[in-house]
Amino acid sequence: MRGDDFQTPTPTPTLPRHDSYREDNCSIADFAAQIAAGTQTQQTEFADSTPHGIPLYHCDILRDALGDPVTRARLLAEWVHVLREGAGVLVLQHAYDDTAPIDEATTVFEAVIRDERAQGAVGGDHFAKAGANDRIWNALEKLCLRAPELFARYYANEFVAAAADAWLGPHYQMTSQINVVRPGGAAQQAHRDYHLGFQTVDEAQRYPAHVHTMSPFLTLQGAIAHIDMPVESGPTKLLPYSQRYAPGYLAWRRDDFRGYFETHCVQLPLAKGDALFFNPALFHAAGENRTADVARMANLLQISSAYGRAMESINRTAMCEAIYPVLHACVAQTRLSAAQLDAVIASCAEGYPFPTNLDRDPPLGGLAPPSQQTLLKEALAEAWPARKFIAALRQHAARRGTGAAGYGTT
Repeated sequence: MRGDDFQTPTPTPTLPRHDSYREDNCSIADFAAQIAAGTQTQQTEFADSTPHGIPLYHCDILRDALGDPVTRARLLAEWVHVLREGAGVLVLQHAYDDTAPIDEATTVFEAVIRDERAQGAVGGDHFAKAGANDRIWNALEKLCLRAPELFARYYANEFVAAAADAWLGPHYQMTSQINVVRPGGAAQQAHRDYHLGFQTVDEAQRYPAHVHTMSPFLTLQGAIAHIDMPVESGPTKLLPYSQRYAPGYLAWRRDDFRGYFETHCVQLPLAKGDALFFNPALFHAAGENRTADVARMANLLQISSAYGRAMESINRTAMCEAIYPVLHACVAQTRLSAAQLDAVIASCAEGYPFPTNLDRDPPLGGLAPPSQQTLLKEALAEAWPARKFIAALRQHAARRGTGAAGYGTT
């Protein structure tokens, strides 16, 4: 999972924040020291083994532990410790003791891939050239609508739910994408994940340091193995303890950090039905598929905190339509400075490209599609007439699945 271009509005140039991290200040020595410190910090009571420092948990043994409230609390606290201060990654072996739902879901997903190919759909990918592999956006909804009974059996998994509850607490939001890496599929470069991992360096540097600390707590990354994955098939390359390095959202693109990753990363084979979970700040990358006949399929889970939401539902599309003629006139008559214009836009238009419908609104040319603010700034810069802007705005809303009325109603 990687990419370097996050399509957001170009910010007004500002002096560097005193409370922010800078890419040029990132230190390999500090990075290595944090990794070394992590190896001394991690403690595990329930893990069956810890190859390369990565705890492996046998779910057959832990099933009773989840049923006892006191033992469950200790187990989940251990997972939080591993994800936060320890290796940053854990594996739940035999999370699916019955792999029949995995096989049935694989059949459904293969049908979805065939159908989408037949329709000529070649959506953009966050982390690879479009069409390089098979990817199903919003696999969660597609499985539910095509096979609701199977969906219920597939997601009725107490270990997946426990991992999400451990890191995020209750009321989390589940999403998933299917990724199939064909034989010969190239390895990715090291990276971090959503949210800050989807930002350019310049954009990430605009966020204060405490937001870099906060970002990993909003998401849990996971993967359910749909086939046996020997190391030769390219399971995820992992750098244990690398999530401990706070400025890592700025460091991961640097050649020296990527070189360190390639020298020290590890891979673990996975069996069908295993589930891997990791802190989104962990340095990781999909491995090269060196096999001749293994199409590596995983269901990539991206589970989000319930708190990643605003308090009110706002019809920002309608707001943009109303404000555009006013801002158009202000620009033409230079009645607002660039900073003032940015402030109005930030108060009105949606600045974040997610969530969106990635089938209709794919991340072509970058990690994310344009936001509402991107569109509004482009229209003002090019002096579009209101009719053209409104048409483009409504098309934008339709692609995102929000409709012309926007996110909410007033």
